Amino acid sequence: MLLAFHKPYGVLSQFTPDGSPHRPLADFKFPKGVYPLGRLDADSEGLLLLSDEAALNARLLHPTRGHHRTYWAQVERVPPREALAQMERGVVIGGRQTLPCRAWLLDPQPDMPPRVPPIRFRKNVPEAWIALELIEGKNHQVRRMTAAIGHPTLRLVRVKIGHFELGSLAPGTWRELSSQERAAIFA
Repeated sequence: MLLAFHKPYGVLSQFTPDGSPHRPLADFKFPKGVYPLGRLDADSEGLLLLSDEAALNARLLHPTRGHHRTYWAQVERVPPREALAQMERGVVIGGRQTLPCRAWLLDPQPDMPPRVPPIRFRKNVPEAWIALELIEGKNHQVRRMTAAIGHPTLRLVRVKIGHFELGSLAPGTWRELSSQERAAIFA
């Protein structure tokens, strides 16, 4: 069984509480025996896969598999093309060079529903949405990459894994994937 979940802001990628005010996955009434494939930190939103098939974890997450994940990051200020190119080549975070990726400015900017709680607003600092397509997923990688180029992330949403898109799945809801959708993830 393979499930797609639109993880809201403030939700842990684990079933047990951790003592923080964040909600665990147990609050969303998933079928017994499933566990998350990968993670999204509590401050991130978007597509999280869950499964009862242990072999899928390595198949999806190991960087040598080259499995693509796409994120939309709302960042401070509009990054110039050279800053995006710097991320594409890889940046050093935590003493380690990130793998090459794709990075681009979303045009038009997406119309995202407001986040609860809302992101901070600064009247004199413009914001922009960028997209990043990665094949690795180190701890807080997208946030650390955007900070490394001088454009801190304000909001982060994973919108795609493989060729499967989050689409219109509402925050806090999940559904089992069809065989065609499952194939799109591994394509």
